[in-house]
Parts: sequence; structure tokens; C-alpha cells
Amino acid sequence: MRIGIIGAGGISDTHVRAARSIDGVSVVAVYGANAQRVAALAESAGAVAYSDLDAFLDHPMDMVAIGSPSGLHADQAIAAVRRGLHVLVEKPLDISTTKVDSLLNEAERAGVSVGVFFQDRMQPELVALKARLDAGDIGTPLFGLGQVRWYRPPEYYGTSRWRGTWALDGGGALMNQGIHTLDLLVWLLGPITRVTGRTATRLHKIEVEDTAAGLLEFASGALGIIEATTAAFPGFPRRLEITGTKGSLVYEDPPRPAVVGDATPHRRVLEDFIDAVRTGRKPAADGSEGRRSVAVIEAIYRSAKSGQSEEPRT
Repeated sequence: MRIGIIGAGGISDTHVRAARSIDGVSVVAVYGANAQRVAALAESAGAVAYSDLDAFLDHPMDMVAIGSPSGLHADQAIAAVRRGLHVLVEKPLDISTTKVDSLLNEAERAGVSVGVFFQDRMQPELVALKARLDAGDIGTPLFGLGQVRWYRPPEYYGTSRWRGTWALDGGGALMNQGIHTLDLLVWLLGPITRVTGRTATRLHKIEVEDTAAGLLEFASGALGIIEATTAAFPGFPRRLEITGTKGSLVYEDPPRPAVVGDATPHRRVLEDFIDAVRTGRKPAADGSEGRRSVAVIEAIYRSAKSGQSEEPRT
């Protein structure tokens, strides 16, 4: 499986290391806006560096992994699927359901697969939690809570041209940081039919929110809350709770490993996606799954603006 990499930041480095750890997989080309970073990443992967997207897509390959700024995801993915390439995209799939729908329609016409790097869905502890939930160990689910109380220093936004902007980040703490946890709530408890949201910018000098909260109503009748912030000093482990009529399931992120940049979670996603392409099945988080969290976050933002409850766009 020959993979092309779009993007040359830290997450693309993770994509490269994840791909190179899989037997039979090679990184053959790298494209991005920062020529110096692209050259360095391509050299580390033994790949060809490109500064032009069309030239990059002309390079012989089977799929692309996209790790560019969020607001570019759908446009770049569409360019790839029109060449008959499968695409695996960093979260979010894009920053609006309109752009996501354009991508999914193009992919269906081209007959190629679209997947999202929602690596938590393949984390062993969370897979085990879902199995217990599905087995009825806690009875009927009543409530889901997702807490993302993190801290990002000012330079996290100040040194980036795209983080914290509506055009390229599509939102703040919720769209960028909280989306993994929101995806888990949807994965575990099913579709969300209505939300009530509030957002605020309490610390950082950015266009978008650094603090958000949403009340979630699930189709099953369960309720939930999602919290996300990048302003909670000094930062706390992410926490997930599912409460039912017979018990509760709780997950909390472990301390960060001493070795920074473990690519194992992304390797699991790549392995699953490649197997899905080869066997014709859906990947663990395909494009339709990636769309659901974007639709919910859009609804939370609309609710925060209108002051009313909103329904995610279907």
C-alpha cells in the first residue's frame, strides 16, 4: 500500500511513523505549504517532496493521509478522490457538514473509501468499555458525560496561522480538542437529536471559543453533557462517564507516556483502514461517522448564537 502524506506538521509526522511501522506499507510522497518541513518529512520517510498538489497527486500511490489545517481537509480530499485515491483524514473530516457532504458525494461517485482518524475507537480500554455497554452490564444507559478540561499556553495559538480561526480551525476547544470525546459519546450512545450549547472565549486571544459546554439529547432518550476548554490551568485528564440503571462505566486518560509521540493509536487506524480497502468493508470510522460529530458541533455553535436548542443537520 503506497501512501501519500498531505501536511507536514506534527500530526503528519505521526502519520508517517505509523505508516512506516506497518509491513507492506510505504510512504511515497509528501505535500504541504511549508517547503522546509515538507522536505524534512519527506527525507525522513524516504519519499518525494512536492509543493504543488496536482504534481503530488500525479505521483503513483493508492491512498492519502491528510493532516493539514482542518478547513482544507475536504477540498484536498476531493482532489484526491477524483484521482481514484482512498483518503484517511485527521479529525474533523472538515469544519462544516456542507463541505463534508461534498466530499462524501465525490467519494461515492469515485468508488473510493473515506475514513477519519478517530483513534479512540480502537483504543483497547475503550473497545472493552463499549463491549460492556453493549452487553447490558450497566442496564439502560441514562447519561453520558465527556470532560475535556485542558490547558494550552498562549503560544499554542500565537505561533500558528490557522489554530483559533473560523476559516481554518472551524471553531476552538470543541471543534479541535473536544471532537474526539464527542465522537466517543456518539459511538457509545448513538445519534444525538438535539443540543443546547454555550461558548465563551475566557483566556486566549482567538476568534473562536476556548470554553464550551453542550447539553445533548440522544435518540435513545439518554441525556449527556460535553465540556471542552483549553483554558483550564494546569490541565486535567480527559474523562468519560456512562451512567445506566444498573451501574456506571468510567474512563480517564492515563498520564502521558514518557516517550512523546507514540504512533500506535494512529497505526491501528491505518491498519483498519487498509484492511477495509482491501476487503471492501467499511472502516471503523468512515466518512458518515466522521460527519456526525461535525453536525453536532455545528448545532452547538448555532445554539450558542441563537440561545435556543438546535437539531444537528441530517
